[in-house]
Amino acid sequence: MLMLLLDVMWFIMIAHIVMSWLINFQVLNLRQPLVSQIWYGLNRLLEPIYTPIRRFLPQMSGLDLAPLVAFIGLIAVRIILVNNAGFFYSY
Repeated sequence: MLMLLLDVMWFIMIAHIVMSWLINFQVLNLRQPLVSQIWYGLNRLLEPIYTPIRRFLPQMSGLDLAPLVAFIGLIAVRIILVNNAGFFYSY
C-alpha cells in the first residue's frame, strides 16, 4: 500500500516538473483554463512537501531546487523500502 502511494506521488511529481518546464518555455499557457486548473491543483498537492524543503535550501535567483530534492528523497525512500521488504516479511 505504501509503495502504491509512493508511486502515485512519483507520477504527480513528474507531471509537475514536466509541466513547469513547458510553462517556462511557453509551450503551455496558464491563461488556458484546463492548463491553469491542472497547474494549480498540482501546486496545492505538492506545496506542503516543497515548503519545508525550501526553508533549508539557499535562495537561488530563478531556480527552485525543492522539487529536485523532494524527487530524490522520494526515490531514496522507495529504494530503502524495496531493499528492506524481505526483512519486514521475515517476522
